Order: sequence, then structure tokens, then C-alpha cells
Amino acid sequence: MSRIGKLPVEIPAGVTITVDEQFITVNGPKGMLKQFMMPGIKVTVEENIATISRLSDEQEHRSKHGLMRTLIANMVEGVTKGFEKK
Repeated sequence: MSRIGKLPVEIPAGVTITVDEQFITVNGPKGMLKQFMMPGIKVTVEENIATISRLSDEQEHRSKHGLMRTLIANMVEGVTKGFEKK
């Protein structure tokens, strides 16, 4: 299993995540971000934790597992802290 993909994503107060068959939408105080769902990846949201899992151990699903988790974590950070260039 992916070491990055198995980590849950904490959802801070004021942020909502909605998941449908095609898109994941993250709403927060700084705006809204939308990402398409990758095939073979399942996202479940319970209370303030988002968990990402894969449907099989195929190479394609394994490679997208950690990527999808990182994208969701970055979306949550983007709607709470915003973008900053140093």
C-alpha cells in the first residue's frame, strides 16, 4: 500500500468536501476547488477525516493512490490558507 495514500486527510472547521462519481469539491473560507476523480480510487469522508483507498492492486491504481491523497490535501490547504509566493 502507498505510504502517502494511506494517511488520512484532516478537514479543518469551515471546510466541506463533497464527493460524487466524477468530481471532488472542496469549499472553504478562501474559495472552492474542484478535481476530477481518478478511476479506481475511492474517497470517503467521515466527520472531519477524508480517507483515500484504491479498488485493486493494479499498477495504475497504486500509482494514483498517493497522488489523489496529495491533491486533496493541497486543495484543503488552498481553501484555508490560500496561495503564497515567497
